[in-house]
Amino acid sequence: MMIKIKHLLVLLIFLPFASWSQVHTVTLSGTIKDAKSKTTIPFVNVLLKNAKDSSFVAGGLSNDHGLFSMEGIKSGNYLLAISYVGYTTRIQPVLLGNLSNFQDLGIIELQEDAKALKEVVISGQQQDGLNAKMDKKSFSVAANISQAGGSVLQAMKNLPGVTTTSDGKLELRGSDKVAILIDGKQSAITGFGGQTSLDNIPASAIERIEIINNPSAKFDANGNAGIINIIYKKNKQEGFNGKIGLSAGLGALWQRKENLPGIRPQYQGTPKLNPSLSLNYRKNKVNTFFQGDWLYTQTLNRNEFAERTYDNGEQIQQQVKRNRITTFATAKTGMDWTINANNTFNVSALFNREKITDRGDIPYFNSLNMERLRLWQFLEDEVKYTATASANYSHHFEQPGHQLNASFNYTFHREDEKYFFTNIMPSFTGEDSFKLLSDERVSDLNVDYVRPLKYGRIEGGLKFRSRSIPVNMQFFPGLNSPLDVNAGGWADYKETIPALYGNYVFESNKFELEAGLRLEYVKVDYKVNPGHNTYKSDGYEYTKPYPNLRLAYKLDERNKFSVFYNYRIDRPNEVDIRIFPKYDEPELIKVGNPALRPQFTSSFELGYKNNWDKGNLYTALYHRITDGTITRIATQAPGSTLLYNIFQNAGRSYNSGLELIFQQKLTDWLSLNTNANIYQNTINAFSVENKYPVSVAYSAPRQQLISGNLKVNGAFKLPQKFEAQLTGIYLAPDIIPQGKIDSRFSLDMGIKKDIQKGAGELFLNATDVLNTLRISKRITGNGFQLKSTDYLETQVFRLGYSYKF
Repeated sequence: MMIKIKHLLVLLIFLPFASWSQVHTVTLSGTIKDAKSKTTIPFVNVLLKNAKDSSFVAGGLSNDHGLFSMEGIKSGNYLLAISYVGYTTRIQPVLLGNLSNFQDLGIIELQEDAKALKEVVISGQQQDGLNAKMDKKSFSVAANISQAGGSVLQAMKNLPGVTTTSDGKLELRGSDKVAILIDGKQSAITGFGGQTSLDNIPASAIERIEIINNPSAKFDANGNAGIINIIYKKNKQEGFNGKIGLSAGLGALWQRKENLPGIRPQYQGTPKLNPSLSLNYRKNKVNTFFQGDWLYTQTLNRNEFAERTYDNGEQIQQQVKRNRITTFATAKTGMDWTINANNTFNVSALFNREKITDRGDIPYFNSLNMERLRLWQFLEDEVKYTATASANYSHHFEQPGHQLNASFNYTFHREDEKYFFTNIMPSFTGEDSFKLLSDERVSDLNVDYVRPLKYGRIEGGLKFRSRSIPVNMQFFPGLNSPLDVNAGGWADYKETIPALYGNYVFESNKFELEAGLRLEYVKVDYKVNPGHNTYKSDGYEYTKPYPNLRLAYKLDERNKFSVFYNYRIDRPNEVDIRIFPKYDEPELIKVGNPALRPQFTSSFELGYKNNWDKGNLYTALYHRITDGTITRIATQAPGSTLLYNIFQNAGRSYNSGLELIFQQKLTDWLSLNTNANIYQNTINAFSVENKYPVSVAYSAPRQQLISGNLKVNGAFKLPQKFEAQLTGIYLAPDIIPQGKIDSRFSLDMGIKKDIQKGAGELFLNATDVLNTLRISKRITGNGFQLKSTDYLETQVFRLGYSYKF
């Protein structure tokens, strides 16, 4: 099988993929004045010509204030000709770059003296998945045929630098410290600073996904690996229009590994259903929109077989099987109102309900699987509600691109979780239950200012966040409960973050500069039940500057180098410091740590991009240094086989690597996208103390491993308006806290066809066609070793239809 997989990988290198692309355009503006009187001149004739052959590009007249504006101009070098009766015609070169959508030439004076102009070579640039600044990659979800009908997390798995984990998280370049935004804002759906629920958001609701490896000062400082921005669909066509879609699928068509004896069956033939509706009505100055999605899935969410070996010779065989049913309903609506030419107002609201039902079985056997030591069964009934309201006001000054934006966002997020445990022992059966209620309230105020310059722009702004999360946990112990009798109680998390930022952008024919600084003050208070047996109330506050710098040099119109520097932070989430233990697996227990502190990361990157007629190559060398690395550490409780997995700051770590993105259109019907990422993860030796439920010291030696991933995406444009995609993904072995994760491989494919004169679309796809994707890990702690392989559901077949009207 491994030989076949290797041969298949080699074959995939010669298969194509069509990437999302668009042409970058700029709005050019300026103000014309008399050179002597300094008064503005109205109704001046303005022409923009191609610098290479003087062909006409755009033209118009200045308004009664002397201001002119031209929209939709492609990036490149041009000649601007300005003429008016009684004045000498003025001709000047104009460079329209790729860094800004607006460019202001400032004041242009007309006078009698004519000036010679040297010929300028034109350089138009086409933008593909990677933008001109080389700090952001954008990808259309609709172009990802092999993942259509699935979740956002599944749609991301074949994007450059992105890998996914078994617990529903994604990693960028080997780090899971990724900030997730929805429409440019943090949301309780995906987490404020962290990431949650990505495997439940339907991809059908999403227009595109942006990967920002080197964010500017405008963005919040959290997320050392970068930012992923999920853009929801929103149409702005005139009149009434919309799109309706339906996809269905089946997973776990056969059993990959049989259960240990005496437990309930694994889910098989798991159904998936995703209807979606998008509506839009635009008339005159008002645009209204609605986006609704409902996702229903059954999954074998976890099916992990593990062996625990202790230093005293004791050995335990176990299985963690979790059957999951998820429903995820989202409704988003809003209105865009163009008050006049200078003022716009937008309001939107989003409501989401996520319900998860987990039915789990965890049998524990002795080393020969002859004697069952314990059967732990659980039912988790979890409902999450999210309601978000946003209002945004924009004032556009007369100068195009010169604007002031003010917005307010309010989020309410409720977690209502119930856990029911059955502890079946040889001599008795006990039952325990928990009820957890958490209400999160977040208010964000943002003010942003942007002003175009002759060769760039300046921008600045402020943000204020207030966030509170009261949590109440009730515990109802049953007969001979093995759980912590003090596991219940209350906790109250409060966070206040005011921030200021400024950013400057400059661009010339050869050089580009972007420099910014963000200043954040953070105050966190975490009050806990005074009767807690381990943790006490805690908190911290600090003020930190977060600089960013980008320098670029353009060798010519096809070759460009960029150097990046970023300093960023990853703050602990409320769940990371939550004092209540999570008992879905009773002998490997997860607990938060109120003493957990932020980690700080310095990032360096050197990027190079080369464009040619039918493709491009992008390479990046990157290095990250993190202090106070946040990770989970598992330790054995004294006199017990129980393991407690607790968040800790593990000292300094490093992540260094090379990323390659190669895109090539081979023929009219074949194109190729290959992404390779090779990196070295290093965690310095460290010592920590796990305090729950009793103090246990742990020291780890230095860990280092070279890892990486290879992704090959191929696309075919076939006769009769058929399109097909084939995706191969290989993930190399990597280090994890206290251990190592083995290599993984998967192959996805999909095909779609336009019907009904392009208004309709049919697709069929399959993920992990060969059913090869499984997660194998090895962990070594103080007094124990843990080896596990997760045979979770990864193979899913989907069929879908959508219609635009």
